[in-house]
Amino acid sequence: MTRGAAKAPSQRQLRVGEQIRHVLAQLLLEGGTHIDLLAGRDITVTEVRVSPDLKAATAFVTPLGGGDMPGTLADLRQAAPALRHELARRLNLRFTPRLAFQPDRSFDEAQRVERILRSERVRRDVAGDAESQSDTGTQSDEESDGSAT
Repeated sequence: MTRGAAKAPSQRQLRVGEQIRHVLAQLLLEGGTHIDLLAGRDITVTEVRVSPDLKAATAFVTPLGGGDMPGTLADLRQAAPALRHELARRLNLRFTPRLAFQPDRSFDEAQRVERILRSERVRRDVAGDAESQSDTGTQSDEESDGSAT
């Protein structure tokens, strides 16, 4: 069996990941837990991916407003045992997954694509494609008129 092909997550992985995301978001919003490191930080949990055996979870996070990502990750990693303890209390799972935190780069990637799409070079290409399509459209209309007579 080859190891190169990754399988899509199962429904159970997706469901557990979403439950963990909701609980983590609630814990970070409340701030009432014993996690003083995270007090005053606004953190968005965008996605949680769970391993097939449900024993490890990776949470993708971003500081609200694009704040201090390295500091946020360091504090989350230090608070991971307390967050895991709270997850165990709030979720009914046989095993509470180990938590890992990664920066969510999807917003940065979306902004990069947006800048590219709004660039002058892309506008020229799109305008050139539109002109070439309209030229071929008028030629085919003329050709069809010529062949019909």
